[in-house]
Amino acid sequence: MSTKDFIEKDYYKVLGVPKDATEAEIKKAYRKLAREYHPDANKGNAKAEERFKEISEANDILGDPKKRKEYDEARTLFGNGGFRPGPGAGGGNFNFDLGDLFGGAPQGGGSGSFGGGIGDVFGGLFNRGGATTRTQPRRGQDIESEVTLSFTEAIEGATVPLRMSSQSPCKACSGTGDANGNPRVCPTCVGTGQVARGSGGGFSLTDPCPDCKGRGLIAENPCEVCKGSGRAKSSRTMQVRIPAGVSDGQRIRLRGKGAPGERGGPAGDLYVVVHVDAHPVFGRRDDNLTVTVPVTFTEAALGGEVRVPTLGGPPVTLKLPPGTPNGRTMRARGKGAVRKDGTRGDLLVTVEVSVPKDLTGKARDALEAYREATAGEDPRAELFQAAKGA
Repeated sequence: MSTKDFIEKDYYKVLGVPKDATEAEIKKAYRKLAREYHPDANKGNAKAEERFKEISEANDILGDPKKRKEYDEARTLFGNGGFRPGPGAGGGNFNFDLGDLFGGAPQGGGSGSFGGGIGDVFGGLFNRGGATTRTQPRRGQDIESEVTLSFTEAIEGATVPLRMSSQSPCKACSGTGDANGNPRVCPTCVGTGQVARGSGGGFSLTDPCPDCKGRGLIAENPCEVCKGSGRAKSSRTMQVRIPAGVSDGQRIRLRGKGAPGERGGPAGDLYVVVHVDAHPVFGRRDDNLTVTVPVTFTEAALGGEVRVPTLGGPPVTLKLPPGTPNGRTMRARGKGAVRKDGTRGDLLVTVEVSVPKDLTGKARDALEAYREATAGEDPRAELFQAAKGA
């Protein structure tokens, strides 16, 4: 549904309720009409199906108090398809097409919502030549930093110090940009920090003012420290908590921990990119840790119990079944990385049969005897048979 349809359609008429209808009345009207025009009750009736969609769309808007408020505000301003600002809105009367205004609005979605509300869309739009000169608060800049953790710190979480440099209000001029602390309102944008530019269709968009750089203020005597910008470079050290279970390359957002705002504006956000050092024993696969454990030939062939190290905890004992092949992976539950819900992944243990480099006399004799006892067995017989049949 386009924004134009959102404004031009009379949803109160669709549901057959007055504009001051209560939520209960709207709900009751919708249920009655929905039962009457539901596709299951009108199979093959295209008109009934279209009517049902229209009813559902109306209920989606009027049944939500926030959407209904936005819809009522939009209908009040644009009920006749055009807007006529008064004398204080920057000139004589003029009309513009809704398509020019909402040409960039999202299509589809069905909600008809304007995001921040109709007041956000038109706030300050027609304030041309008015008396107000109040400069607006400015949000602080976002900052990005990097931190390198050990493998264990990434799994268990850690608090690390971060030294950051950012732009903050200049202390020398208290963020005014003027050496005397008394900047004047920018005459170009009248303190709004924005200027209009034509986009066709009788409608204007706004850009940051080129004279005051979007600040709304101009320094008569520019501060020597910040050169009139009102911002100066500052450094600070912050203790940042890195949550358990972060992975290499992960980007963490810390709200309000970025550069301070200006004129009471909120601080920006801090983004921390995490780098994780490799571990000499353990690896990682999603929320699971991995480890390769060497076993002897007799342990793999005859079975047995194998002690396996864990990260930061006591060893666990895994039971090796007889005839365990080389490369088999077993699982030690709950010994992996921390998940977002606080639970842990598993430790994946891969068995690697260790072949001795040097054999003693008794060991060699024993293996010679084993070779003689299994001389009739050929482990590669099936391989060659499959190769011939392919």
